Formats: sequence, C-alpha cells, structure tokens
Amino acid sequence: MRIVSLLPSATEIICGLGLRDSLVGVTHECDYPADVLGLPVVTMSRIPKGLSSAEIDAMVNSQLETDSALYSLKTDVLDALAPDLIVTQALCDVCAVSADEVNAITCQLPGEVEVVNLEPTCLNDVLDTVLLVGNAASCTEVAHQYHAGLKRRVEAVAARSATIAKENRPRVAILEWIDPLFDSGHWYPELIQLAGGTPCFGDRHGPSRRRNWSDLLAAAPEVLLVALCGFNLHRTVQDLPLLTNQPDYVMLPAAQTGQVYAVDGNRYFSRPGPGLVDSLEILANLLHPNTHPLPGGLAPAMCVSNEEWS
Repeated sequence: MRIVSLLPSATEIICGLGLRDSLVGVTHECDYPADVLGLPVVTMSRIPKGLSSAEIDAMVNSQLETDSALYSLKTDVLDALAPDLIVTQALCDVCAVSADEVNAITCQLPGEVEVVNLEPTCLNDVLDTVLLVGNAASCTEVAHQYHAGLKRRVEAVAARSATIAKENRPRVAILEWIDPLFDSGHWYPELIQLAGGTPCFGDRHGPSRRRNWSDLLAAAPEVLLVALCGFNLHRTVQDLPLLTNQPDYVMLPAAQTGQVYAVDGNRYFSRPGPGLVDSLEILANLLHPNTHPLPGGLAPAMCVSNEEWS
C-alpha cells in the first residue's frame, strides 16, 4: 500500500500503526516522527514566512473571506507518488488543504484512490481516528491495540483526577493565539477537565473563539497556558511579550501567582492525534504535579515569570 498523509496528526497515526514504510508522501508541516522529514512533500503554504501573529491572522481572515486556499497540493508530486490511500481532514481549512481540493484532484489520479477524512472534535473522536485509519490501511487488529493503549493512558489520568476535590480544581485558560487573543475549543475543555482543572473558555466540540482582554480578565484564570496553534516553543517564546507586556496582564490571577506557562503548541495540544494523550499528561502534571507524575520522555510546560517577560 502507498499512503499519502495530508495532516501531521495523520502522519503520527500512520507511523504509530507501524506503517512508516507504506508512507510515501507528507505535508510541509509533518515533522513527527523525525524520520518522515525525508519523504516527498506534497503540499505548500501560501502564507509567507516571517509574518507576525497579527499579520498571519489578517491573511487567514482575508483568504477565508474570499474562499481562497491557504494551502495547495503539488499535483505533479502527488501524481508521481501514485497513492492508494490519502488521509486528510475536513474539519478546518486553516489547518490543512481543503477537503474539496483533495477530492477534486483525487478524481484525476490514476487508479482507485481511497480518501479518508478525519474530522475529530473531541478526545474520543481523536482516538477513534486511529481505528478509522487502521481500517482503511487493512491493519484493524494493530489499530485496536494502539487505540486501547491510548485509551488506557487517558483513563489513568481521569482516575487520578477523580480524587481531586472540586475546590482544588483551578480555573484554566488555554490560549491558541495571542495577537489577537483566541481561546481554545474542540478537545481543549475536555483535556482541562480530565487533567483536574475547570475550563474558563471553550465550547466542548466547538471551535476556538476570538477574545478580547476584558473576556480574559473576567474569566480570571488561575492557570494560563499558552499553546499557540502551529508554533513551536521557540516561536511561542518570541510572541510571549505580546501577552506579558499588556497593561492588564498583571491583573490576571495566573500572572500574580506565577502560574503562566508555555508549551510547544505545534507538537502538542493543537494536533488532533496520539500526541493529545501526551498533551493531557503534560497538562495534568502542570495542574497537579503530586497527583500526576510526568511520564518519561515528556518535557514539562515552561513557566513564564513576570520578571523574565515583562
């Protein structure tokens, strides 16, 4: 089988299923596991490098308003790869090539090509995408074992969090973007609850929403986690002054108690794949370190001190 992944989370799933040797093409954003970096790249971004967060947001809004694509497929590369299976998504046009473009181009490829669309909006949906990809790739038994292992880890966190009293569950806000402010939806509120916190924002299963500073102040988060969509930790650190230099930043309870943190939002939290279980374990350890030990191989969230970033 020849598989092309059009989504970083799908690439992680495919490799987790032991199908790395069947993976023949990936996106320009696929970087995990590391050995996929040498594979042919079948997508490209129309967002120029070096833009600020505000400029990226403005360009995204402009493209979406005009129904213009943010990403495009390298049709010549895709055609040469002759895939049997393409794994993509139809949840968010900001995150990947649009499903309509994929379907249109697939019809022009030689042979029969199966297209699997992943559209998870909650943690269980994310875990079930493992089964969906496994079924399409004819490795159902392996997929069920992989799914069961991820599920056990989630249940272990939930069981430990069940021992935490309601009054000890801090109000938690996770920011998906800083300039402008965006909260986090879909699976984020569920992750916060499973980790032993109380979500300040977010509609379960719903998309993230733009917020202003009055919203953040009214939410009064006791823990604030910055997990910027598509940004690694280095880029996130560059953007942190956009948050910490705001005059009202010091009014946030989380800032007053030193409970503001940053993580690699590109590797964790924003990718709806197996890495969300890692994200849950990182968040649980952050909120309740005595209850949730950090598993080996995972880096803790970085603490953002007022002194360092003001």
